[in-house]
Amino acid sequence: MTEVAPGARSASARLWRALLAPRDLAALVAFRVALGLLVTVSAVRFLAYGWVDVLFTGPRFHFTYWGFGWVPALPAPWMHAVFAALAVLGLCMAAGLFYRVAVALLFVTFTYVQLVDVSNYLNHYYLVSLLLGLMLFVPAHRGFSVDAWRTPALRSDWLPAWCTWLLRFQVGVVYVFAGLAKLTSDWLVHAQPLNIWLSARTSLPVVGPLLAERWVAYAAAWSGFLFDTFIVAFLLTRRLRPFAYVVVIGFHAATSALFPIGMFPVIMVTGALVFFEPSWPRRLVQGLRTRFARVAAAAEPPAEPASTLAPGAPGWKARAALGLAVAYAVVQVAVPLRTHLYGGNVLWHEQGMRFSWRVMAREKNGSVTFIVRDPASDREWHVTPTQYLTRLQEREMSVQPDLILQLARHIARDFEARGKGRVQVHVDALVSLNGRPAERLVDPDVDLAQEVDGLAPKRWIRPAPDTPPIRLHSPLRGATAERL
Repeated sequence: MTEVAPGARSASARLWRALLAPRDLAALVAFRVALGLLVTVSAVRFLAYGWVDVLFTGPRFHFTYWGFGWVPALPAPWMHAVFAALAVLGLCMAAGLFYRVAVALLFVTFTYVQLVDVSNYLNHYYLVSLLLGLMLFVPAHRGFSVDAWRTPALRSDWLPAWCTWLLRFQVGVVYVFAGLAKLTSDWLVHAQPLNIWLSARTSLPVVGPLLAERWVAYAAAWSGFLFDTFIVAFLLTRRLRPFAYVVVIGFHAATSALFPIGMFPVIMVTGALVFFEPSWPRRLVQGLRTRFARVAAAAEPPAEPASTLAPGAPGWKARAALGLAVAYAVVQVAVPLRTHLYGGNVLWHEQGMRFSWRVMAREKNGSVTFIVRDPASDREWHVTPTQYLTRLQEREMSVQPDLILQLARHIARDFEARGKGRVQVHVDALVSLNGRPAERLVDPDVDLAQEVDGLAPKRWIRPAPDTPPIRLHSPLRGATAERL
């Protein structure tokens, strides 16, 4: 029987003390309320602005994620009901009402909405799904909740420290990988695509003329790279945290004012709250109550007994939970890095692009024509995507090879269903990356009707252009920031 060295036992004990140390639950309660309200507001916006019909019930064809082709798009009344349910469940989460059930249903329902159509993918909604999944394991309903009011035995002022660190890790991954994604010559050397986007915003009052200056694009590019890459380190530093959070608010307010990026700034400003001390809401409330008076010592949370700070022998459940947390962390780091297995320029071939936090990393525009050929009769048809897609779907499809493949295979099935027999589907796809002259994205000689989607490299994607981005000497009208 192998003995465990005393040093190993000591390190293990220190680890468990750090993970299980009690921390004020006030901060995670505030995060619970904010995240629940964000989901509610987002769902109400989708219903109020008619986006449910535009994005989910209006399209005749839906792009599916690899492995999730079985996820159905519900008819209009049911899809409206789904968003109404999201709004109600978000309120339940914020209030801590039936918390476990509400968060579980919220996670499943919100994730379902994201799986209905790939062309609707947004980084910040993917982040919300992940945060909801994590909050299912964080008992943030033990205080300041309807559940705690209804069940006094549930009440507690404390949560183990791992709850906070798990959420910090998730938000930190987003920022760090978003920064590393900008470590490219396009972004840092050529200030693209920011030069394109800013040049299209010169009509803004006051700052508009300044946005046409190329040095502004360089300043914005380097500021964005430095902010995303290092803001987590500053948020983790106690003395610098308040100043860093002011920078977070300013940065996201500026991006929201300049670019149409929806709820992303609000979600990130809310997410950054997890880096503050666990008792910050209590301190804030106490400070508002006493204004500028000295906070009484009684306002501080009481010290937890030492026996709960250092459990001697964590059970198998605690160890299994730690193992799951470590596995989750590994996956969250590995998924953004998977694109390096494909080689080449991910901004061009898009393999490993989704779920990698490459936020605002590229500007792509494309034009795609599908050429359908009947080998038996030598007949040929030129098919435009508008026959199958909405304008938004066409814009997303035209620059993403896997979506081009999906539509090509759908067109082949459609022609076969109309009695045309088995046909070949070739693609003429011209794509411009970060302002470069348009080049072919897909090998036009490949019959995409015979290709199958999967994790393997797509050999029918042509190499990325090796020319540098263009320099803009005048404002480019009509360009907008990419969808996040």
